[in-house]
Amino acid sequence: MTKETLHTIHYNDSRDLSSINDETIDLVVTSPPYPMIQMWDDLFVRLNPEIAPALGNNDGIAACELMHRELDKVWAELYRVVKNNRFVCINIGDATRTIGDSFRLYSNHSRIIQYCMGLGFEALPLILWRKPTNAPNKFMGSGMYPAGGYVTLEHEYIIILRKKGKRIFTTPGEKQNRRESACFWEERNTWFSDIWTIAGMRQKMKDKDLRSRSAAFPFELACRLINMYSVYGDMVLDPFLGTGTSMFAAMASCRNSTGIEIERNFHQPVIHSIHNIKEEINQYVEKRIARHREFVAGYPKEKLKYINTHFNFPVMTKQEQDLVFYFLDTCDIISENSFKASHIPIPMTRDLIGE
Repeated sequence: MTKETLHTIHYNDSRDLSSINDETIDLVVTSPPYPMIQMWDDLFVRLNPEIAPALGNNDGIAACELMHRELDKVWAELYRVVKNNRFVCINIGDATRTIGDSFRLYSNHSRIIQYCMGLGFEALPLILWRKPTNAPNKFMGSGMYPAGGYVTLEHEYIIILRKKGKRIFTTPGEKQNRRESACFWEERNTWFSDIWTIAGMRQKMKDKDLRSRSAAFPFELACRLINMYSVYGDMVLDPFLGTGTSMFAAMASCRNSTGIEIERNFHQPVIHSIHNIKEEINQYVEKRIARHREFVAGYPKEKLKYINTHFNFPVMTKQEQDLVFYFLDTCDIISENSFKASHIPIPMTRDLIGE
């Protein structure tokens, strides 16, 4: 059965989610500006001019706290718009920085967790997103001599929050949709691990009207989170939309989405992607199925006791029997900031799936 999803963008301050009604969001996947990362200083100063003198006076602790108080306004709004029993996933990196003559770590992830717990969110085990680098200057401090070296900071955090307890699927339709939205057993084993190794995105921006780096997280990262913490047809929000990675991951996952972005100049790159994203999205879906076929081909057949009823290929568990995948068929611009996507089930006769 064909499914349709709706995707909207609101260009305004991310601290203002007034365009979104209370308890209408099923999942948040986002990556905010990182406090105390220098590329974000100008943005935070525009949001709160008191940050500039704190930095000028070499008071890094005060500057960091003032930056986080601007993000706090977003987290408070998220608590309002997210439904009970739903999830918020925040990709954030800690910062290392020299302020005056002091080099230190600014622990962004712990500051966000503490504030969000105060709002009423439940903090769940988080994910370390490891982004190894071979840059020759990645080691800082005293070289081979003790004792002034610094451990390399090659990971970011994906904070997992939940609002008010476990989600329950009650009606037959809800339960069936959940079964069809399942992931593969081997995907579960990777996705629900606490360490992910995913290559980072190319960050440099070509548009002179935009900041020099996009700060986008990888498409794979957003797709994983959306498939882990929502079901087909859910509404996904990114209050720091940027180049639209979360929106396109929602399309790839047959979810609705809405996003907030303060920089209007990101609109044209998003529109360009809308016209060119179909192939990339469908290749991603095909790769998920192809990886599963590779997995079962190398697994002892006597241990594969179940068959997926849609594709007629073996799966590890009963929970994978009703799993269905969708291709993006069309994506139409229905207004300046709204897009409608149609999704079609991948036919079991497709060559990539057939025995």
